[in-house]
Amino acid sequence: MIRAYLWDRKFLIALYLLGSLLACAMFLLDKLRYESRADTGLVYYYAELALFLLFAGLLIDFLRQRNYYKQLQDAIDHGTELKASMGITAGITKEQIAVQRLLAAQYGAYLTELSHYRRQQEQHNHFVLQWVHHMKTPVSVIDLLVQEALQERAVEHADKERLQSIREETGRMTRGLDMMLHTARLDKIEFDLHLRSIPLHEAARNVINAHKQLCIRHAIFPKIEGEAVVESDEKWLTFILNQLIGNAIKYSKRKPGSKKVIVRIEQEPDLSSTRLSVIDEGIGIETHDLPRIFDPFFTGENGRAVEESTGMGLYLTKQVCGRLGHELSVKSEVGAGTTVTVIFRPEGIHLLR
Repeated sequence: MIRAYLWDRKFLIALYLLGSLLACAMFLLDKLRYESRADTGLVYYYAELALFLLFAGLLIDFLRQRNYYKQLQDAIDHGTELKASMGITAGITKEQIAVQRLLAAQYGAYLTELSHYRRQQEQHNHFVLQWVHHMKTPVSVIDLLVQEALQERAVEHADKERLQSIREETGRMTRGLDMMLHTARLDKIEFDLHLRSIPLHEAARNVINAHKQLCIRHAIFPKIEGEAVVESDEKWLTFILNQLIGNAIKYSKRKPGSKKVIVRIEQEPDLSSTRLSVIDEGIGIETHDLPRIFDPFFTGENGRAVEESTGMGLYLTKQVCGRLGHELSVKSEVGAGTTVTVIFRPEGIHLLR
């Protein structure tokens, strides 16, 4: 702080010292001209007095502005905080006071712009939520009509295949709408939580049952291994499982023959954590794509081969896991399958971000 203060005044200090040196030089020249009347000690006295006054003046001025420099350094150290610049209030000089006014005006303008942006975002999210809710109703009606048609005995085989295809498409639409709904709610997840103990195997079973038509159609045999109870939010946990199991089915159905999807639940002996792994025998993920699978809208080389890939599923799953204090990791081998693991820790849910 002191170094910065002195550096900013280096030209004034240099001019002061130069003036003092010139005065001393004039005394010495006067001594050479009038040696009998000149007092050599007066030169040293003047030099010492000039240095003392310079030091005293700088010290007094620094002490006057010390609080301002301290507040400025604190604002720089906390520069990521919105109100950091508002802590600078100890300006002394007119220049410092003018800077304070400028910062206050900029902060006010920023808050106004931020408030305007937030209102727009709220309106957009409200529109998205309303639109999703309105769209889910006709999709549910279509799915119900298809189910009723499939139950009729007079339905021919070709018509049944078409009806099954329609049902698959309505399922995709429902999952897409749910993804959009959860995306809109993600920013305010802390207001949409109901934490409780959840049997993990039952939650996985419910999600698998929701995908049973796809599993039957594409010869995929799901299996749940192990049991455990974890602390989480049931709705968001169901979203996570839907994404992981849905991805396992989506990237397995293109492979010929029968396939397995295993949901393995393992609990550490000391109860320090619970691991849920979704293991599939699908097409896998290329090694060079693995570091980017959690990026939004990234589908990867194999993901582009699947028409319903959006690149948002794993991104949202990672975001939700992070907000809930769960850990998410992925291992994959091309052509052999993918293993996605969620780690639940007892202390993790209490670290909501």
